[in-house]
Amino acid sequence: MILFRYILKAHFIPFVFSLITLMCIFLLQFLMKFADRLVGKGLDGWVITKLIAYNLSWMVVLVVPMASLVATLMAFGNLSQNNEVTIMKSSGISLYKMMFPPFIASIVVAILLFQFNNDVLPDANHQAKILMSDISRTKPTLSLEPGFFSQEVNNYAILVRSIDQKSNWLYQITIYDYSNGAKINVVTADSGKIFFSKDQSKLLMDLYHGEIHESDVQNTTMYRKLEFEKHIITMDGDQFSFQQSGPTSRGERELSVYDMRIITDSITAVLNGNISSFKKEVNRHLFIDSIKVKNEPENNLGKSPELVYLRAIDKVRTVKNIVMSNFNRVEWSKRELEKYEVEIYKKYALPGACIIFMLIGAPLGVMVRKGGFGVAAGISLFFFLIYWAFLIGGEKLSERGFFSPFIGMWAANIVLGAVGIILTIKTNKEAKTITFNFFKKLIPKRFRQKDIAADENNR
Repeated sequence: MILFRYILKAHFIPFVFSLITLMCIFLLQFLMKFADRLVGKGLDGWVITKLIAYNLSWMVVLVVPMASLVATLMAFGNLSQNNEVTIMKSSGISLYKMMFPPFIASIVVAILLFQFNNDVLPDANHQAKILMSDISRTKPTLSLEPGFFSQEVNNYAILVRSIDQKSNWLYQITIYDYSNGAKINVVTADSGKIFFSKDQSKLLMDLYHGEIHESDVQNTTMYRKLEFEKHIITMDGDQFSFQQSGPTSRGERELSVYDMRIITDSITAVLNGNISSFKKEVNRHLFIDSIKVKNEPENNLGKSPELVYLRAIDKVRTVKNIVMSNFNRVEWSKRELEKYEVEIYKKYALPGACIIFMLIGAPLGVMVRKGGFGVAAGISLFFFLIYWAFLIGGEKLSERGFFSPFIGMWAANIVLGAVGIILTIKTNKEAKTITFNFFKKLIPKRFRQKDIAADENNR
């Protein structure tokens, strides 16, 4: 038990460190990608915080398996570098026994990750989609430029001749009001200010020393002019403020396994009905009706052969449309079913990657004999690329019907799991060391000579 606790302790700190580091990388990438959609919207800090928190969920699902591989490489790399693996082997402890504690820990992490992936992630994805949709509909704060008409406010055209940047006062203002279709109002003022109401729902404009010119569209002889010392115009400002929507429909990535199973059962019933209808139409039009030949009077056939051909062509086209329509319904049902099944298997495959990466990381860490984060991250990156290439490619091909959803989602785990088992067996039988001499050959000779001279001086 002391040995098991020692090995687990060697994994814990690298796991936490790599988890935080990778989360920061993903978060930075997210902020760089969506910064242009958030900046200049006048959003509250709490809204941005919620958006980041919701998107942290899918980052956790991706980062935890990656952190498992980095932590395993660092832990066993340190144990091998300090000759602790050699000491334990000489004491009769095999590599299998050394891997037992992290193997059990990886199973626990996989179970917890599946619960998170199934219960927390769907709701977080749904809320993030709604929030991002609401943000995308929010326009930036109203901006006025001197000498140019602004038509950002619905049913209004605003012209300002000059703006005092220090006090935000507007001068020589002209406003065309089209809110009433039967009348046209033109408002002029010497000065004024524009601001939002407290709830951001209304856009208010305080005007001073001006006139209101009102004309009727239908009765062109009617004209009215009003002068004012102070006048307030209230305009709709909802388009410039953030308003969160209510519940909306959910996609496959916003549902749990249980919910998707219910949907797949319904789609399977629809698919079976479409297949039966397709077979029925094929048998009726292509096999049975083709045998039955109506006896046409010979005199009619002889008089109008063109009419017979036109009727035959029209019937073929009708049969083709009926059969293709049923076939398209069958294909659509299959694609919908595969889409949900892919997401179901993915919810199990990603947590399973924690166990697979542990099987790969342990023997590689022993062979590399280096426990630094740089070496572990470099080796991990190679396997990450392979895994995500398998996962993304398998997802796309499965949704298009080239592979079954199970093969598409679990191919990466099966292949890398086999590689991990082979590496573990070979490493347990004989000690092997991976060197990076090949990469040293890529370094120019003058730099290699400097490194050799530096090593000799250190000795």
